[in-house]
Amino acid sequence: MKRVNGPDYDVIIVGGGMVGACLAHALCPVGLSVCLVEAVPPKADHQPSFDDRSLALSISSRQILTALGLWDDVVTAATPIQRIHVSDQHRPGMVRLTAREMGVEALGHVLSARHLGRALLKNLQQSVQAFICPAGVVAIDNRADSVTVTIAADSGEQVLNSRLLVLADGSRSRTREMCHFERIDKAYGQTAIVSNVLTELSHQNTAFERFTAHGPLALLPAGPDRMAMVFTVNSADAQVYLDMNDDAFVAEVQRQFGRRLGRLHSPGKRSSYEIALQHVKHQYRDRALLLGNSAHTLHPNAAQGFNLALRDVAGLAEVLAAAAVAGADPGGLATLQRYNDLRRSDQQRVLRFTDGLARLFYTTNPCLTVARNSGLLLAGLAPALRRRIMRLGAGLGARLHRVPG
Repeated sequence: MKRVNGPDYDVIIVGGGMVGACLAHALCPVGLSVCLVEAVPPKADHQPSFDDRSLALSISSRQILTALGLWDDVVTAATPIQRIHVSDQHRPGMVRLTAREMGVEALGHVLSARHLGRALLKNLQQSVQAFICPAGVVAIDNRADSVTVTIAADSGEQVLNSRLLVLADGSRSRTREMCHFERIDKAYGQTAIVSNVLTELSHQNTAFERFTAHGPLALLPAGPDRMAMVFTVNSADAQVYLDMNDDAFVAEVQRQFGRRLGRLHSPGKRSSYEIALQHVKHQYRDRALLLGNSAHTLHPNAAQGFNLALRDVAGLAEVLAAAAVAGADPGGLATLQRYNDLRRSDQQRVLRFTDGLARLFYTTNPCLTVARNSGLLLAGLAPALRRRIMRLGAGLGARLHRVPG
């Protein structure tokens, strides 16, 4: 076992997926020494962060990726969203949102996690002082002036010291439990089935979200004639949908969605995950800070999870850059409190919005059913309300953070 006296790094990031790798890129110009620890080799087939899932990137996310120098590497693989169509199954309520109405080039972009992963990994070795992978954290010791992390790597156990520990290892974070963060969980009883499908008619760069009795069905433009799909079903019925043959499955999706895109066909491989709201009471303690899904995992009904995490990354990078200029401790209480104050309102607003949508649209309560349909009808008729919804979805309702560069 290698033992080192004194802090080896200013920041250790546990989790080299999309959120952790984006933070590593954001901190590169700050002048802090950074170590990134990741359990899964980047090119492994089971690397969950860089698979074929489709990401719906908001306007604010594009701005952040541009500031990080990553957008040019992925823009050719990204499909712009020019329109968003929101509807309530079997009811007249409907909202159409357009980029033209908001005065922007696109309301967002759809990009595969694999493409973003390639861009992140391309220059990652130059962005950090150390990239230890594969390696797992086996112990964390929080002290007054530093935090000690014991990792198990191919070369054996190592003990690393840092002034700040950022935990970005996902919703099932082991390190979050090691540091004794108090977690709040809320199960929705829903499962998201993720796949893709070809369409008979052109999607015309339109993203669709249809609220059904089981939960939202989202179809996102992911190429000239392909749509990325998130089909939410009751968890008790999820295995039935996963066991269906392709023809039966796409027929069920067609029944729920309708024929706005003509015949749906040629579905891709299906995967699934349980949907739950998960967040912590406090995002930092004893020089450890939670980021991304480790801090808050949201319902996917408004595609806000990764977009919120990117804004958290930008906010943390801004705070740490200011601390570095001032000669302040990056893991000190004042620095972490400043980050918390900066990001709290945006996080709480998005959490309330996504949870509220889940409660409003996944219900058999007739009063709520009438209220939600009336709300969709009102939004469809009121330009000011539509623009407010678009700004929230675009991530423009919160202060835009200055990414160091």
